[in-house]
Amino acid sequence: MTKTLDLRGTPCPINFVRSKLQLEKMSSGELLEIWLDTGEPIEQVPNSLVMEGYKVEGIEDQGDFFSLSVRV
Repeated sequence: MTKTLDLRGTPCPINFVRSKLQLEKMSSGELLEIWLDTGEPIEQVPNSLVMEGYKVEGIEDQGDFFSLSVRV
């Protein structure tokens, strides 16, 4: 099951903290789709999640935001 976390308009590092808190609540194998703004959020959050041990499965440009898929 895929869950969605809309963090558009959320500044760094709050968007990373909220992403991590949501991922910690999820079961192993679940997928979280995180919506992030262009610029610093999409540049920083994926790398920070990988450093925390999460698997980034994809980043898609949706036009005005990015969709980041992370597997727990």
